[in-house]
Amino acid sequence: MNRLAQRLLFCLTLVVLTTAVFATTAFAAGRVDAEEVSKASGHSFHWFPIQKTFILVAPNDTVKFAVGNPYAAVNSNTVELATPPTLENGHLWLDSADALKLFKVAEASSSSAAVSSSSVALSSSSVAQSSSAAQSSSSAPAAVSSAATVPASPAVAAVPAAPKNETAGTREVKTIVIDPGHGGKDSGAQGKKSNEKDIVLSIGKLLKKELEKEGFNVKMTRDKDEFIELGQRANLANQWDGDLFISLHCNAIDATPERKKQIKGYHVYVLRAPESEEDKAIARRENKVATLYGEKNAKEELSPIEWFKLEARLEKYKQNSYMFTEEMLKAFDGGKIRRQAGGVGGAGFMVLVGALMPAVLFEIGFISNPEDEAYMMTDAGQKDIAKRISKAVSTYKAAVHSYRETLGR
Repeated sequence: MNRLAQRLLFCLTLVVLTTAVFATTAFAAGRVDAEEVSKASGHSFHWFPIQKTFILVAPNDTVKFAVGNPYAAVNSNTVELATPPTLENGHLWLDSADALKLFKVAEASSSSAAVSSSSVALSSSSVAQSSSAAQSSSSAPAAVSSAATVPASPAVAAVPAAPKNETAGTREVKTIVIDPGHGGKDSGAQGKKSNEKDIVLSIGKLLKKELEKEGFNVKMTRDKDEFIELGQRANLANQWDGDLFISLHCNAIDATPERKKQIKGYHVYVLRAPESEEDKAIARRENKVATLYGEKNAKEELSPIEWFKLEARLEKYKQNSYMFTEEMLKAFDGGKIRRQAGGVGGAGFMVLVGALMPAVLFEIGFISNPEDEAYMMTDAGQKDIAKRISKAVSTYKAAVHSYRETLGR
């Protein structure tokens, strides 16, 4: 079916769907089912329930949505929506006018790409990989599915001279980048007897030894008490062509002594729009170092449009970040420091923004809590924490290897 016929069929289907929606009292008028839209427009439909995002993928374009987000990503373009997508009664709903507009944008973007191949810097092998990822995402488990997107040019100061052929997250896990937070003039959070920068550096060094025993190539953004800017940490990880980025931190709260005794536990964070005020506050605290020391383009929070553009660029790494997070939870089950709440969160940590690989920020425990602080300061506690993280990395590597085998790699 040629593009004109496909376009006419899509418009006709939208009219039919919109009419059906108007006739249904259960839903507001003017909305269409996103999955039906994908069928009518010749796209494959992929839903990611953990992140509440869904994409429509065709050979020449990819359209991405997030529930409640008033923007859509169409290839390399960001389009403002009249109405954010909604999830109701098991269906994802789009404004019918938005669906028509987005199809036009996608069509125009595809035509432009066909006329000027230089406008999208993709090699034929990269296209094949993206296509394969899109086809497999509907059948792969949510934790390892990968959405096909057109990657933006990486904002990296320097890149490896000979990068690996596959995107980090789909290739064998070999190079691990450990990022002990803070350092030098930035002490990080302070407990009664310790500083965050010292605890995470000690654990980082122990973790490096554990991982090297398992055969990993390990890099550290700092291996001594020195200050490294947040943006430079991700740049280093990219230069080293890392397969996994782990930023180590200690949590803290400013509260009464009694409250500090109550709040404790570890938390693993991925880069995603925060879902709670608590996650926002933790990200602002970790990001404040950039503004405090005058780092260029420093921000304590990202705007909604910045989030959406960022998520589109990091789509190919996000699923593996969640995958590693699951292994961290398993590895720390039964440990001295227990999960805080669910143990998993998401926020705009600037140290993760530029990392072009699966990445997490690990708040090992609350330095403001006497019990957590005491354990994180002991040699036995630090060794135990390092071994548990190392175990999570090894099981994550095995899970990635298993997934690669399903792809025939």
